[in-house]
Formats: sequence, C-alpha cells, structure tokens
Amino acid sequence: MSETNIKPIVLVIVIGTILGTLILNLEKSDLAEIDDHHAFSNSASEDFAHKEQIGPRGGKIFTTDNFSVEVTIFEKGVDPQFRLYLYENDQPIPPDQANVGITLSRLGRSAQLFSFRPVGDYLLGDQVVDEPHSFDIAITAERHGKEFNWGYSQAEARIEMTTDTLSSTGIRIETAGPATIRPNLQLPGIIAFNHHNIVRVVPRAPGIVLEVPRHLGEQIGEGTVLAVVESQLLADLRSQYLAAQKRITLANINFEREKQLWEEKITAKQEYLTTQQLKAEAEIALELAEAKLHAIGDRPEAVSTLKKLTRYEIRSPISGLITTKSVARGQVIKEDTEIFTVVDTSTMYADLTVYPKDLGAIRLGQKAVIKSTATNITGTGEITYISAMLNTQTRTAMARIILDNTAGLWRDGMFVNGNISTEEIEVPVAVYMDGLQTLFDWTVVFGRYGDYFEARPLELGINDGEKVEVLSGLHAGEQYAAGNSFAVKAELGKSGAEHDH
Repeated sequence: MSETNIKPIVLVIVIGTILGTLILNLEKSDLAEIDDHHAFSNSASEDFAHKEQIGPRGGKIFTTDNFSVEVTIFEKGVDPQFRLYLYENDQPIPPDQANVGITLSRLGRSAQLFSFRPVGDYLLGDQVVDEPHSFDIAITAERHGKEFNWGYSQAEARIEMTTDTLSSTGIRIETAGPATIRPNLQLPGIIAFNHHNIVRVVPRAPGIVLEVPRHLGEQIGEGTVLAVVESQLLADLRSQYLAAQKRITLANINFEREKQLWEEKITAKQEYLTTQQLKAEAEIALELAEAKLHAIGDRPEAVSTLKKLTRYEIRSPISGLITTKSVARGQVIKEDTEIFTVVDTSTMYADLTVYPKDLGAIRLGQKAVIKSTATNITGTGEITYISAMLNTQTRTAMARIILDNTAGLWRDGMFVNGNISTEEIEVPVAVYMDGLQTLFDWTVVFGRYGDYFEARPLELGINDGEKVEVLSGLHAGEQYAAGNSFAVKAELGKSGAEHDH
C-alpha cells in the first residue's frame, strides 16, 4: 500500500480517537454525583457579574485566576449541608488547600456564617442549610495569601403579593409571638350503663311463674309488675302472719280481762302475770311473721285483703330499661334466680381509653366534651374516675365521665370521642392553625416580608385547635399569612414553583 493511501486512514483513526475521548469525558462530567447533590437552580442574580456554571459535582462553580470552588448542597440521608469542592486549572485539589467561608442571608433573618472543615475530598459546612433554599450567598476564599470573592442568589417557595392583592384575596396577616395554649386531648371511648344504676331482680320466694307481662328492651316505671308467681312458701308465711294477728288479738283480750280482775282483787296475781307473758309471746310471733314477709318483699298490711295467699307480684324497684329477661310462664324459679335486669338510664358512663403517654395530662375533675362518632350527639361532664391499673391486653388505662341522659340520646355501646381540656401552657411562639399549609413535604406558614411571602417550614408542638406552638422555623415578631392563607399557596402554584432535591 502506498504512503498516499495510508495517510487518509491514519487521519480518520486519529479524529475518531479524539472524538471518542471527548464524548466519554462529557458523559462522566454530566453524570458524576448528580444524584447525590442538591443542584442549584432558579438563580435570581449573580454578584460580581459571574456567569453561572455547573461543576463536575452538579453544583455551582466559581472560578478566578484558574482557582475554582464548587458549591453543592448534599441532603441524601442527612439534613441539608454545604459541601465545597476545590479545583485548580480544572483539576481537583485537596480540601485543605484553601480556607473558605460562606455568609448566607434570608428574608427577615440575621445573616448566617458557615465555617468549613476538610472531610474526605470536600469541605463540610458546620451548620444545616435550612429549607427553603431561598437566600443570598457571599463566598470568601483564601489561597496562598490571595482572597477570592463570589456571590449568588436563588429563590424558592417565594411569591410577590402587593397590599392591593392581599385586600382582594382576603388574606389576614398575623404576628407570631407568645400565647397561652389550652391543649385538648382527644381520646376514643364507648358509652356504657352506669353500674350504680343497675338492679338485678330476683323473686325472693320460690314458686311457679303465672304471668310475665313485660318485655326485653321495654322502658318501665318504678313499681311496675314484672311477673306474677304462685308460691307455697309465701302462702305458709302469710298464713303464719294471719295466725299471729289472731293470736295477738286474743292475747290482748285475755290480758285486759285478767288485769281488771286482778286490780279488783278477784283473781290471783299469778293468772294476771301468765296472760301478760302470753301477750308478749304473741307480739313476738307477730313481729317475726311481719319480718319474714318484709324479707321477701311482701307487704304484711295487705295480706288480710288477699283472696289467694299463694300469689304474689314481682315489681321493679326502679324506673328504667329492661336489659335482660330470663323467665317465662310456667317456669319454676328459685328465690335467688335473676329473672330481670333493670337499668336506670338517666345517667350513663363515657369510658375513654387513655394511652400511657397521656396519663400525665389527665386528672380528676377535668372537663370533657363527649361526641358520638356516628351522630351529632354531644354531651359534657367531668372525669370522675381514672383506673389505677393498665389493661393487661391493651396496656391502656380508662377515664370515666358521667353524662346526663334524661333525654335518652346516649345508648350503651355507642362509640365516642372525648376532648379533654388540659391545663393552660404558656409558649414563647405560636401561630393560628388556619395559617398552616402543606407545601412539598413540609408543614409551613407563609412569612410576610415587605411585598414577598416565603414559606417557612415549621416544627410544631401542642395545640388547642385555634393556636399551635412553634418549636422552630418562625421567630417571635415575624408576620405571616393566617386567614385564607391557601390563597398564597395557590399563587405560588401558579408561578410554577418547584422544590429542588
């Protein structure tokens, strides 16, 4: 092959090699660590007329006299942090080859100074870069006795709204500051019968049931006949009472006659004393017969008017609801058989489930509002009892509230929620809960700074339904959008704001 034919082939190979190398270098530069770093975007301006450039690590890179600093925000698995990478003549150099500091300024906040220390192949900032990443940054670097200065700005979760716009949208502006929080503790619970108002009805005298005129679930009054029973034992006791009545009558007659005869000296004193003893014995027998009838719920004074001594009525001792019935006509019952249960439902229990973490917040006498989970029924009461032991299965305690139920609205087994007002707590910073919004994965209020609103992610504490404690994210004295704050979020959405990750 001639030299003339070889030259074009060599030229093609050289050009191909150069192009392949350039392509590989470009791919490496584009892909290196972009997934592990916070890429800066939405720059508002560049100080010192610096043209924005993206470095190998996906961050902003600033260069003067062949010395470069690349600024990234790393937040994969950690709180956001500055990581700086150093270069000279576009080649990485060790992080200890320069001293770098960053001053970060936000709307409505004091400037924040970041210092850095070498970690691996980068410089690590000494503080968290709080969200949102909306700020002005000044970078100062010192290398070999020479100082370098750069700066840039970026905006995130920020919207401009003039006073006229606020008026038209109805946004209410409030100021964060100290407040008294009256937190409400919400606990699940269930309605139950008042245990002190439950009566279990027993016959007291054995016999055969003749009539059962009342039904399960029926509301009855005090003294209502529940059942009619025929009892041989009761007939015997009534007969004994009637016999004792006749005996006392006869004993009284004999005593009065003998007393008169003795006083007239007609009979001996011994006969008078004998009739006196018989009278006392008759009185004792009558009292015993009366006591036996009272013990089984019978009325001795009515026995003499009865046509049948074997029959008696079992009556309800209270007004209430028949909740159990275990008797039927023709049934033989014993004196200790529970044939009815009657419950006075004029008051009911609301038994609330208390988790161990909430036990310290409740006490006897606290007011509680009880609301049915299925209806609009509500009631109020005080905590009258707190269980001293935890349930062995659920590991929870129980707090009991007594509810007035004269209207009959509360029913046994209803599921309820109880809101308990705990003690007043003074907090240094609080905001109105109607100012809270969800933005990205944050709970925020929109701080007001001149004509700008900017999201302020919050860490929240206790609340009482109206105000909520702010643990971090907003300072006392800062203004924020309260009423109709959703309008700010809506405007932010129209602007196409996105959160960088």
